[in-house]
Amino acid sequence: MKSWTRASWWAMALEAVELQSVTPSHLSSGVLLPFILSLVGGSTDTVGFLGLNGLFTAHITGNLVVLAARVVAGDPAVLAYLLSVPVFILVLLLTSLLAERFERSGIKPLRPLMSLEVLLLLAFFLLCVTSHAPFALDSARALATGMCGVAAMAVQTALVQICLADAPSTAAMTTNVTQFVFSVAELVCRRDGSEAEQARKRISRTLPVIIGFVLGSALGAAGDAAWGLWSLSVPTALSLLALVLSLPSAGTK
Repeated sequence: MKSWTRASWWAMALEAVELQSVTPSHLSSGVLLPFILSLVGGSTDTVGFLGLNGLFTAHITGNLVVLAARVVAGDPAVLAYLLSVPVFILVLLLTSLLAERFERSGIKPLRPLMSLEVLLLLAFFLLCVTSHAPFALDSARALATGMCGVAAMAVQTALVQICLADAPSTAAMTTNVTQFVFSVAELVCRRDGSEAEQARKRISRTLPVIIGFVLGSALGAAGDAAWGLWSLSVPTALSLLALVLSLPSAGTK
């Protein structure tokens, strides 16, 4: 049993990190593109939280938790926390409609949506680094800057759901961690060969994204400590790399 489990984990790890022979179909259906997007999500969320008064740009419902905590503690409410949820929902809706419009026109929406995310992240970065003073909590500039970050992560969330076949979320990890743990438990139980194979496939999809988000968060924290909001150049550059890699393929819609 122990040797079988060790062999299975080695096979699963190799499948999850195999990046040597990258093809367009590999990118959309497998590992690399979701992994890069999870790096973007983790680093953007962390730098935004550290540099913009605790604003989550990716784990958007976390802003409601922080808002409630501030209200209960008697601290002033931050408008950006309250606006982040409706802005996120609105951008999700608009991105979905835009993708449907592209598809009706015979255009695969992945690259246009990736281009939109790059532009939003670039605007987020430029608004952050061109400010010559700390952001006031509810100033118009702080709100515009924060909502650019929220909108970028909403576009990323939508494009993964719309364009990447069977890819897990790259901007929020709770569901991914849950699915990963359940899949590991199912693999250990070995109910039958087909169920074990499905569990391996789910693990090979979710594990790289979880690792990518954790690495992105660590990268964002280290970058913020070293360079402040200039560290947003990292997720911006990574999103540009994702755009270059997001070629149309059989695994995308």
